[in-house]
Amino acid sequence: QVQLVESGGGLVQAGGSLRLSCAASGRTFSSYAMGWFRQAPGKEREFVAATSRSGSTTYYTDSVKGRFTISRDNAKNTVYLQMNSLKPEDTAVYYCAATSAPYTIVVVVTKYDYWGQGTQVTVSS
Repeated sequence: QVQLVESGGGLVQAGGSLRLSCAASGRTFSSYAMGWFRQAPGKEREFVAATSRSGSTTYYTDSVKGRFTISRDNAKNTVYLQMNSLKPEDTAVYYCAATSAPYTIVVVVTKYDYWGQGTQVTVSS
């Protein structure tokens, strides 16, 4: 069982930055691949970024490449999402998730086993 708690969301102007954190409980954090997803009002939850168990491999959806960076600190049981050059279309509730699926990187929502409660990110124009 893994419990995930996100933090770091808020209101920011377009072009600004935010850093999301996701703290995980348990001693087996490094055994899970991790991902960040987001869901805007009236839209389905979508993949944003993922990292492998060691953090050596990362993957991003095209719309955030070059602006967002996912990283993890297995000693602190925490995964991060650094978001730069934010745009109004990045406005959404952001969720972190953990998966035990046997793949290096997982982008499919349904492959994730555990989810945080979400943190709101609002980007004003």
